[in-house]
Amino acid sequence: MSKITCDIAMSVDGFVAGPNQRLEAPLGDGAEKVLHRWMFDEPENNAAELAAITDAGAFIMGRNMFSPGRGDWDLDWTGWWGEEPPYHAPVFVLTHFEREPVKMAGGTVFHFVTGGIAEALDLARAAAGERDIAVAGGAATVNQFLAAGLIDELRLHIAPVLLGRGERLFDGLAPTDLVQLGVRHTDLVTHVRYEPVRPAAAAA
Repeated sequence: MSKITCDIAMSVDGFVAGPNQRLEAPLGDGAEKVLHRWMFDEPENNAAELAAITDAGAFIMGRNMFSPGRGDWDLDWTGWWGEEPPYHAPVFVLTHFEREPVKMAGGTVFHFVTGGIAEALDLARAAAGERDIAVAGGAATVNQFLAAGLIDELRLHIAPVLLGRGERLFDGLAPTDLVQLGVRHTDLVTHVRYEPVRPAAAAA
């Protein structure tokens, strides 16, 4: 049975991006190198976790993850990942501005969804079939899915650093139990897998 997963890198104090996100610094000031260093400096030691991040039949992300813009689309912009993004599957981008799908090399197609997370999830389920659906980020999008009780497996990749400010995961969420499914660490990261379980009173 397919499930909804989420992989996200974060600091020990809960930030998944630093302040001042912009074209020149997609993850804000001071975050890119420290949060994702494990991906580039020791990929062999984290090969299983890296493979799991893109092992899904469809992906959902917020506009902030796809683009530095916030208003009408710059139609020349096709994402941060070059001609062949790593997804190789349909990606549903949450936005308030309509846009035609963007087909990329390697099978990635970006679809732009204006109806919120429910519409995006319906479309992702139809596209993924029996494969998992991955909520790719950023923090606001992940928090919406967590608040709705829609994430089956949350995979945190915790870098040993304090950012102090920026975009934080879990802000504003109701009390939620995190059932630990597994944990593993290397020199640069601790990988923790959780099943989020909202208490009955909060879920009602």
